[in-house]
Amino acid sequence: MERAHEAYSYRGEKMNIVRTELIRLYKAYGYSRDGLIAAFRQDAPFTLEVLLSVLIVPLALYLGDTGGERALLAGSWLVVLSLELLNCGLEAITDYATKAERHDLAKKTKDVGSAAVLIAILNFLLVWALVLF
Repeated sequence: MERAHEAYSYRGEKMNIVRTELIRLYKAYGYSRDGLIAAFRQDAPFTLEVLLSVLIVPLALYLGDTGGERALLAGSWLVVLSLELLNCGLEAITDYATKAERHDLAKKTKDVGSAAVLIAILNFLLVWALVLF
């Protein structure tokens, strides 16, 4: 009888862990949604890239002959969007930290974030060229 009680207690703890994780995931989704909305409203390059996604992603799905090609074509664009989000956050925290003062490290930080986006765009172009031609 004692073992049955232990098993029940263990299952109860497991359910609490699952419930806690589901709540955490739900909250994380909300934070992600808020970040996407903020970036779309406040960052012109991200807004443009999201609008371009309406053309690029369906085109990638249409032009790719195999599932792998479609994944490469669409995924290379999603990398651009991801890095643009990181760059947007990096610029926001840099602006906050420097209070709009000119600072060499702030410039370097913003330039490096911008360079990361540029490399992602070059990767996107390279992937499309290699897959399609």
